[in-house]
Amino acid sequence: MRAPDVTAGVVGVGSMGQNHVQVYSELASTDLVGVADADRERARSVAEEYGTSALSQVELLERADVVSIAVPTKYHAPIVRDCIDAGVDVLVEKPFVDDVEVGRELAAYADERDVVLQVGHIERFNPAVSALFDLLSDIEPVAVTANRLGPPLEGRQSGDDVVMDLMIHDIDVLLAMAGSEIASLSATGTEDQRYATAQIAFEDGLVSTLRASRITQRKIRTLEITAEECLVNIDYIDQSVRIHRQSHPEYRRDDGTIRYRHESVTERPMVNTGEPLKRELQSFVEASVNGDEPVVTAEDGIRAIEVAQRIRDEASGKRPEQIEARW
Repeated sequence: MRAPDVTAGVVGVGSMGQNHVQVYSELASTDLVGVADADRERARSVAEEYGTSALSQVELLERADVVSIAVPTKYHAPIVRDCIDAGVDVLVEKPFVDDVEVGRELAAYADERDVVLQVGHIERFNPAVSALFDLLSDIEPVAVTANRLGPPLEGRQSGDDVVMDLMIHDIDVLLAMAGSEIASLSATGTEDQRYATAQIAFEDGLVSTLRASRITQRKIRTLEITAEECLVNIDYIDQSVRIHRQSHPEYRRDDGTIRYRHESVTERPMVNTGEPLKRELQSFVEASVNGDEPVVTAEDGIRAIEVAQRIRDEASGKRPEQIEARW
């Protein structure tokens, strides 16, 4: 049996961090060498469950080749910097940082130290999104509608508002799809920041509507692409793709009359379903081993934050000059 290629660790073992721990423990290419958390008892409990060691962050960075960071956003920047200082390749959960200038400094520092820095926008690794990107070379998108709705959090606390916690996933996918810069943006939201909607238009004419909610009593994760050639429906949850097309009109003469038929055709491309987090971490490990640019770069993470911040400011009713000062 071949030995694992890469030693891996996780900083922050709350609910999301534990998912990273589980995946690293399952990947054939990684050896889970430890976990670190400010709550040492939780670190010990998780380490015991997955047969690894509870370490300090310093000890972990001495042992690991790659590390996932799954702590609250406000702590991302200093831990990412520690990883870069130690020469450890790092995947940091979204949003990348809470200050884009700091994010740019970290991106430049990672480049300088030849450290792989990946941002955890997990929907890029959803098999349905991968199938969509394969379709994009054959269609001309006109409009995009994304819905990321669900009930209030249970058992997990997020320090981020609904735009930074939820909508940012769809912002990242949209920006990866778009072929030009943003021409205009508007947004509205509730005062408690648990519901927001945004409209974004791009210079090439693509228009989009994004909705995110923490007050909707059913979990919905959908993406709809209206194209010249078809309508594409993506369901993130069941990882499905449906393509709706209109057939060419057909005219038939029957019993001396002319009849017209125009059918709707629905295609369901084969999607190789799989766990997005496992695909994400495997891609990250491969980038580390090969020295490749990650699928989701620090620059991607920064751009998503910039758009999310602008949406959040618009939705909160800040004056235009306050928003423009950031851009």
